[in-house]
Amino acid sequence: MSSSLHLPRRQFLALGGVALGTTALVAADPAASALASGRVPDGVFTLGVASGDPRPDGVVLWTRLAPDPVAADGLGGMPARAFDVVWEVATDERFRRIVRRGVSRATPEWAHSVHVELHGLRPDRVYWYRFRAGDQVSAVGRTRTAPSRAARLESLTFAFASCQAWTDGHFTAFRHMAAEDLDLVVHLGDYIYEGGGAGTIGRPHLPATETFSLADYRIRYGQYKLDPHLQAAHATAPWVVAPDDHEVENNWAGDHSQPDTEPDQDPAVFRLRRAAAYQAYYENLPLRRSSMPHDAEMQVYRRLTFGDMLQLNVLDTRRFRDQQLTDPAQRWDPSRQMLGAEQETWLLDGLAASTAAWNVLGNQVFAFEADHTDGPGERFGMDPWDGYAAARQRLFDGVLDRGVENYLMITGDAHRSVAADLKQDFSNASSATVGVEFLGTSVTSGGNGTDNDALGNTWLAENPHMKFHNVQRGYQVCHLGRDEMRTDYRVLPFVSEPGAPISTRASVYVENGRAGVAQVEA
Repeated sequence: MSSSLHLPRRQFLALGGVALGTTALVAADPAASALASGRVPDGVFTLGVASGDPRPDGVVLWTRLAPDPVAADGLGGMPARAFDVVWEVATDERFRRIVRRGVSRATPEWAHSVHVELHGLRPDRVYWYRFRAGDQVSAVGRTRTAPSRAARLESLTFAFASCQAWTDGHFTAFRHMAAEDLDLVVHLGDYIYEGGGAGTIGRPHLPATETFSLADYRIRYGQYKLDPHLQAAHATAPWVVAPDDHEVENNWAGDHSQPDTEPDQDPAVFRLRRAAAYQAYYENLPLRRSSMPHDAEMQVYRRLTFGDMLQLNVLDTRRFRDQQLTDPAQRWDPSRQMLGAEQETWLLDGLAASTAAWNVLGNQVFAFEADHTDGPGERFGMDPWDGYAAARQRLFDGVLDRGVENYLMITGDAHRSVAADLKQDFSNASSATVGVEFLGTSVTSGGNGTDNDALGNTWLAENPHMKFHNVQRGYQVCHLGRDEMRTDYRVLPFVSEPGAPISTRASVYVENGRAGVAQVEA
């Protein structure tokens, strides 16, 4: 972010992983007596640190005590008792100027996770943070508060990513993301995958079978979060996260399991599974108390603002949707919901009131129309917005009716990249353009990928609103400015082995005040 002050980014992270903070806290620390409640097991900070959901006066700081994150009982190697964890926030990475310090309680009920909601910090500032349990000090993390809502910004840069199947590839993309100069990272779902199996690259899932219980999900998160590149990306910038389907189960909808999964056919049984999945998700990510799950319910959708540059609306496209159709002829049924009436009203009201230059929706499944059939006839996927065409039409009509400008959707899930104009009527190329959608590829899911494939050729031929397509792995970086924004599609040549280089496959531009893709540099 660029405003009255922009601190230079310090390269305190090694690209291969997070550099551990080793500076001892002073013995006169007033919180030291709080640590005298019992011996802390050795090696509790294996999962690193993270921050998230930045506001002008603070962020959420996260860590989790787990000396053995993949222990078979799902308890992370921790005893069944609470521990006090000291946290510190400083304006310098050597912690010579500490501005906040406190103690949080890590309890076994929440897998000894720590979520510190900071207040009273200065807007649009870089801070460093760390934790201590007993005589152990965590990695050092870097975060940044949001600018005040009235601040005039010249620029803002964020990355977005999704779909990181452990069994499909190495998380090299996150090593490169950690080296980017980012104000924010948005993760749009499929942080873990629930399935079992060994995969194709010698990285089998733990546990070896599909996840159903709370212990299963905790072990799976422990496995993923041990990755040093993922830890490095978390420790360099605040994250805004939202789950999609695989954090619970593939293609779930509302209280309904995927149809081929027994015994989840019973909605009551599926809700028990979702409750376990939501709890493990919260335990392992930097979320506010407002997103703490209650049984099978969790508040996912929320809004964040960044000065006069960005309004970010984070969506929940799973919990309120109707089941996927088996008869595509019904996709225009006006009673069918993707967001649910309450979330849809919240979204449109917030967009109407926005004063930001760019209005961005963090969206889990793609919204552009995608005809999958060459030549005559049409075929659409039923899990994306194509299966909820009437709900999409309500949203797009609502955006146009309210005069929302610079409407952008950033999306994951599909394991491919597309930049597309969003049309009020996809069957009429001359109809109004509502905005632009940037579909982002997967981090690893789907394996190595390729520059294009047969489906990509079909999509480009049958869907003229699509302006760019690619099937390599990686992430996207969005550069917002006052006159235009640019999305760089950052790709890797392979994920089956570690160490892949990064490059920009294409840069897609949108001009302020002009709906639609203005230019593609590929």
